Amino acid sequence: MTSRREFLTYTGAGALAATVAPTATAKTIESVATTAAVSKQTRANQPYVPVRTLNGWTLPYKMKNGVKEFHLVAEEIEHEFAPGSVAKCWGYNGTTPGPTIEAVEGDRVRILVTNCLKEHTTIHWHGILLPSGMDGVGGLNQPQIKPGETFAYEFTLKQHGTQMYHPHADEMVQMAVGMMGMFIIHPRNGEATPIDRDYCFLTHNWAMHPGTYRPDPSVLQDFDLWTFNSKVFPAIDPVVARTGERVRVRMGNLSMWNHPIHMHGVQFWVTGSDGGRWSKSQWRPETTEIIGVGQTRDIEFIAVPGDWAFHCHMSHHTMNAMGHEIPNTLGVDQTDIDQEIKKMLPGFMAMGRYGMAEHQDHVDMGHHQGPENTLAMMTGKGPYGNIEMGGMFTTVKVRDDMKPGDYSDPGWYAAPVGTVATRVSSNPDYGNPPRFKSA
Repeated sequence: MTSRREFLTYTGAGALAATVAPTATAKTIESVATTAAVSKQTRANQPYVPVRTLNGWTLPYKMKNGVKEFHLVAEEIEHEFAPGSVAKCWGYNGTTPGPTIEAVEGDRVRILVTNCLKEHTTIHWHGILLPSGMDGVGGLNQPQIKPGETFAYEFTLKQHGTQMYHPHADEMVQMAVGMMGMFIIHPRNGEATPIDRDYCFLTHNWAMHPGTYRPDPSVLQDFDLWTFNSKVFPAIDPVVARTGERVRVRMGNLSMWNHPIHMHGVQFWVTGSDGGRWSKSQWRPETTEIIGVGQTRDIEFIAVPGDWAFHCHMSHHTMNAMGHEIPNTLGVDQTDIDQEIKKMLPGFMAMGRYGMAEHQDHVDMGHHQGPENTLAMMTGKGPYGNIEMGGMFTTVKVRDDMKPGDYSDPGWYAAPVGTVATRVSSNPDYGNPPRFKSA
């Protein structure tokens, strides 16, 4: 167990750097130019802008004879996906994903790995260039780390970029129940185009059968929870920024599916991967970027004011516990069966004839309690009503008056008058919209 004194010793320099955030840019072009110069000068006094892990944290280290020494502990943990769903998972140092490891190109790092599980494990440093014996594939590159043992991995970082780590021992089980983390390597000589805020998260999927408390590692496709950093909406941290700041979001995919990640409000640039930040000639503007299984992608954008959705565009990846292989009730009159079921289950209400938008209202009113320890399919409330999302969904919150280095949730956006879509009629026959008529 790390004591408070040890923690402060480990993190002194890093914590100080985290509090000295670069000066943010303002709304006007003149202010942007002025504060960009100040921001560049501020960054010269620190090696990099520290990464902020959504719903996560960065692993502290000790300096030992010029080597940065980190310590990971593989262990069973209790994890909350969102209020109302707690599970027995596996992770590192008390969390899933494990803490983000953050270092600089050229650093010599030593990573101690203690196995507190009941079975053996290893760690593979995904995408990192290193000696074969440090690659972490059990049986191929090293002996397995048995329960109670501590192994040391040591290598020099020869690259920069967004990397990951995960077991390469009983991989299907250990990854399925939460063992993974991010490994961020900053460039040795800084970055030609500076970043004001740097975020990261991992995408993952979980089979949490209704009413259960442990993820099922044998499920390969029909997952119940889709997560950013092992959280589902509305428990996922927002990405916050000040108007005009340059924001980078690093995303890794260690799930069993590809994810088209879509951001509203901006046209971002795809600028990097586990291969590092690409040359500007390779940057491309997008609003959706597919992150394949085992890949990482970095996107960058200039923050514009508002509350903007940020999510996977697979629609079932933005929902929580779902029923698979159930009858399709869309368009079906369920009145008779509804009455029969109510005789056995008072309070039951059939849904689905006109869609599922009423689901969240019924849950909120207590009509559909659902199984124990199981999240509702659609959740979350915004300033205008139900958001009707779950899973891989969060928000980007940008404000003109956000203070430099402030990552707190600013609440809901106060949209300027005249900039919110409004009702013009409640008559379904309103207007004369054109319709196509087949011959």
